[in-house]
Amino acid sequence: MVLVSVTRLHLKSPRYFPAFLWHTALSSWQIMNTVGFLSGKLTSDQQGGAWTVSLWEDESAMRQYRSSGAHRQAMQYLPRWCDEATVVHWKQEHTTLPDAIEVQRRMESEGHFTKVLHPSPAHQNRQIPEPLLPNGIPLHPRKKNSADHNQFKIQNG
Repeated sequence: MVLVSVTRLHLKSPRYFPAFLWHTALSSWQIMNTVGFLSGKLTSDQQGGAWTVSLWEDESAMRQYRSSGAHRQAMQYLPRWCDEATVVHWKQEHTTLPDAIEVQRRMESEGHFTKVLHPSPAHQNRQIPEPLLPNGIPLHPRKKNSADHNQFKIQNG
């Protein structure tokens, strides 16, 4: 069994986009370097929402990522920057990313709508648009090899 984790964020103003993009880049680097991360994708929807769909070996690995580093730092801005924020997790047998219909269905039926300071009408009414999953940026675990490890040892004594 693997854990599927899906998040959707919608910025309340375009003025937050540059900082959001910066934090997304840092969090993406972190996720690809987190032990237990299997695969994922960053995508969007037609209403301008930002989606992350990720697969994890287990809940512990996902929680380690969520509660540390760049991701933890970025989360402090969520209530002020976003007018929509939703997350859902479930377990599945296979290691294939779920399709857009399954992601949207799970978000609407099981999703946790995170508290934001200025919720949009869509957030208040639990409306979730379908993600554009065939599109997007794939995320893969960074392969650590002995050359990387040896380079670290040389640089750091």
